[in-house]
This record gives sequence, structure tokens and C-alpha cells, in this order.
Amino acid sequence: MTAPPTVVPDLDELTALVGNGNAVVLSGAGLSTDSGIPDYRGATGSLRRHTPMTWQTFTRDPRGRHRYWARSYVGWRQIAEARPNDGHRAVAALQQAGLVGGIVTQNVDGLHQAGGAVDVLELHGGLDRTVCLQCGDVASRAELDVRLREANPGFRPEPVEGGAEPAVNPDGDVELPEEALDDFVMVECLACGGGPLKPDVVFFGETVPPDRVAQAYSLVTCARSLVVLGSSLTVMSGYRFVLRAAKEGIPVAIVNAGPTRGDDKADVRVDAPLGRVLPALTARLVR
Repeated sequence: MTAPPTVVPDLDELTALVGNGNAVVLSGAGLSTDSGIPDYRGATGSLRRHTPMTWQTFTRDPRGRHRYWARSYVGWRQIAEARPNDGHRAVAALQQAGLVGGIVTQNVDGLHQAGGAVDVLELHGGLDRTVCLQCGDVASRAELDVRLREANPGFRPEPVEGGAEPAVNPDGDVELPEEALDDFVMVECLACGGGPLKPDVVFFGETVPPDRVAQAYSLVTCARSLVVLGSSLTVMSGYRFVLRAAKEGIPVAIVNAGPTRGDDKADVRVDAPLGRVLPALTARLVR
């Protein structure tokens, strides 16, 4: 049977807006789902089955921190092996063509950069780095993974019910049974010899660094348009930039599969998968 043709929605308004140049992109988890990384709030979002790690639990509960690293150790492979999809590459092409003037991402997977984008502002940090809570040293997550492999040569939790491998969450961890945690050995900071490590990401309940927020605001207020890609805008962390753009009279476009909190602020709204919309948009604008 022949597959049905790919349907792309009418993109005239979006094409005109991005074609004016100096668009700032605000991307969310929906941009990375085609790379195998789930979102939190979409139709299959992990918040439907999983409560993400919070800043309070990670910093105040040693057992909770140990649980996170055991789960992250298992989930890291899928995050590290994820590859940019057509949406990431389309954003990079629009940037290289001079049409996108800035990229602010709520994602922590590094796929914008892997897809060719530069000067990406990672609002919530990046999973490819760790930071010591005692001395502040920033190190490579890949180096930590080598150390964890050496410390945990036999650690491989049993598959979840039904025989499937554990599902990876957007923050790079998986669900593990409580009894599996006792077999996991966590290592500490090499720089100071004892500090607890944290992924260099903003957990739920943690504050985004003010200088990072100020830089994002500056990009938005100097833009000709704000283009939201793959975010439901449920949390204020991203929604505030839509509010700022609307207040400043800067046109807002939202491309997302499903409704968003910012729909009433959007001048252009495209409800469709980004994997179809962004390559089609790029084909129109980039020669």
C-alpha cells in the first residue's frame, strides 16, 4: 500500500514572518521528540507517568540524589546517542541564512548545536555537563559516565514489567525499582575530592540564573518576531518571553502539535508536527 502524502499546513503567514529576518526561536521538548527524546506534557508526555526530580529533593535528600544518579546512569545512553532531526537542522539552516537572529531553548539535550546551530542560549542548562555542589567545578558528563561504568561494572537493572527497557524521560533518567538503588555506586567530584555532583541543568523548583533570563529577554526585545517551536508554554520559564514579546508589540508565531498556553497571544499559529512544518518552511526561505 502506498503511504499517504505528507500534508503540510498553509505556511504563508509563518513564511512572511520569518522571512522578515531577525526572528528569535524559543524551542521546547516538542522539537526533540522526533529524535527519540520524549516531552513532558504532550500526548505521550512523561509527566503523565513520572514526577521529575526537583531541586529541593536533589539538594536536601541524599537518598533522592542517589536515586536520580542511578536512574540517570541507565538513561544517559539514549540521551548521548540521540541525533538531531530535520527540525533541528531546519532551525540551523534558517540561522545560517540570516533569518534567525537568536535561539533560546528550554531543552537540555544539546541537539540544536549538534544540528549545526551556534550561540544557542540553553535556558535550563545542558545534560552534557555536571557541576559540583561543593566547589562549583564544571565537568564533562561523558567523563562522569566513564567513571560510573568503572564503579558499576555489573549494574544493570531488570527490565520493567512486560520485558521492555525502562522509558527514558526528558531529563535523561528512567524509572527504576527501589531495590535496584542499593547496587548502584555513585562517585563524587574529582576537583575537590568529595563534593556531590549535579547535572548542569535547572531542576523543577530551581531558579533559572538571572543573567541567562536577562540575555533571553534582550534577544526577544531586539527581535522582529518570536517563533515558539514545540513548547506548550505551560510553565512561566518559557511563557514569560511570549508575554514580553506581546507587551513590546513583537509578533509571535507558535508552531506546536496541540494547544499551548500562549495561543491567545499568537499572531500566527500552526498546529502541526514540527518535523513537517520546519523543513517545508526552510524549503521556502533558504535557497
